Amino acid sequence: MKWCFFFILVWVGARSFSQEKDLSYFIQKARTNSPLLADYQNQIKISTLDSLINRAAYKTQVAGNLNANYAPVINGYGYDTALSNGQMVSALVGVNKRIMSKNQLNSQADSFKLIKDALIINKKIAVKDLDKSIIAQYIAAFGTETQMEYNNKIISLLKEEDVILKKLARSSIYKQTDYLIFNATVKQQELAALQLRQQYQNDLALLNYLTGEKDTAFVKLKNPDLTIKIDKEQGSIFFKQFEVDSLKIKNSDKLIDNTYKPALSLLGDAGYNSSFVYQGYKNFGFSVGLGLSIPIYDGNQRSLQHQKNSMALATIDSYNKNFKRQYDQQLLLLDQKFNQSAETSKMLQSQLSVAETLIEANKKLLLTGDAQITEYIIALSNIISIQDAMAQNTVNKLQIINEINYWKSNE
Repeated sequence: MKWCFFFILVWVGARSFSQEKDLSYFIQKARTNSPLLADYQNQIKISTLDSLINRAAYKTQVAGNLNANYAPVINGYGYDTALSNGQMVSALVGVNKRIMSKNQLNSQADSFKLIKDALIINKKIAVKDLDKSIIAQYIAAFGTETQMEYNNKIISLLKEEDVILKKLARSSIYKQTDYLIFNATVKQQELAALQLRQQYQNDLALLNYLTGEKDTAFVKLKNPDLTIKIDKEQGSIFFKQFEVDSLKIKNSDKLIDNTYKPALSLLGDAGYNSSFVYQGYKNFGFSVGLGLSIPIYDGNQRSLQHQKNSMALATIDSYNKNFKRQYDQQLLLLDQKFNQSAETSKMLQSQLSVAETLIEANKKLLLTGDAQITEYIIALSNIISIQDAMAQNTVNKLQIINEINYWKSNE
C-alpha cells in the first residue's frame, strides 16, 4: 500500500511538471490582470464621453422656468407697483444657442482628441513596460530551468559512473579514497541540483506574482524563441509623447485666441408671463433676441499666456532632443552587447567541443583504470562550468533582445 501511494505521488509530480506554458500565456494573463491597463482603458472611454459632453454643450439648450411673485401694498406701504407689478407669474420655455465658428469647434474637438491620443500612448507604453518585466522574468526562469535540466543529466551520468567506480574500487583498481572523492562530487552535484530546483520554484513564483496569477504548479517553460523585431512604422512610440505634448500646447494657443473672438448667442423664450394688471388671460407670447460679447481689454493676459506656452514648447523640445541622444546611445550599447554575446557564444561552443572530447576520453580510460579520478572530476567540473556559462550567456542574449525590442518595437 505504501509503495502504491509513493508511485501515485511520483505520477502526480511528473504530470504537474509535464505541463508546458509559453511566454504568450504569461503576457496575456498579465495584461488581463493589470489594473493599470484597465485604468487607462477606462480613461480613454471617459475622454470620449468628455468630448461628447463638450459637443453637446454647444448645441441648442432648452430650459423651462416657472416663477410666481406677489408684493402686497398694505396701508400704502409696499414696493412701488410700477416696479414690482404687485404680482407676477411666468411659465416660460427658454432657448439659448451659442454661435461658434468652424475653427473654434475644431480647436475644441482637437483638444479632446489630443487628450485621448496621450492616453492611448501612455497605455501602449504601460503595455510595453508590463511585457518587458514579464519577458525578463520568464527568461530568468527559463535560464534556471535549462541549468537544472543539464545538471540532472550530469547527475544521471555521475551515478552511472559511480556504480562502475564502486566495483573498480572493490577490485582494488582504484583506491577507496579516490572513489570517496568521486562520491563527494556526486553529492555536491545533487546539492547543486536541489538548489537549482528551489531557485526555479522561486523564479516561477515571481513570474506568477508579476502576472497576477495565484499558481504554485511546477510547470515546464517553453523556449521563449525571441527575435529582434523590425517595425515598418517609422519612429518610436516614446517620441510620440513629445509630439502630442507639443500639439497640445499649439492647440492651447488656438483656444486662447478663440476666447478673444466676439461671442454671439441666439436667445428666445415662449410661454406665459403676466402681472394680472390687465387681461392676464391674454399674456401668452414669445420673445427672441441676440447676445453679443466683445472682449476689449484684459490687461495683456493674452500675450502673457502665449509667452508661457512658448516657453513650455521650448522645454518639451529640449527634453525631446536629450531623449533622442540617450535613445540612440542606448541602442548602440545594446547592439554592442548583442554582438559581444554572439562572440562569447562561439567561444564557449568551441570550448564545449574540446571539453566533451576530453570527458569521453577520460570515461574510456576510467573503465580500464588508466585514468586518474581527480583528472576526470576536473574535466567534469570544467564542462559544467562551460555549460553554466553558456546558459548564462543565452539568458543575457535573450535579455538584450527583450531590451532592444522594448525600445525599437511599437508592439
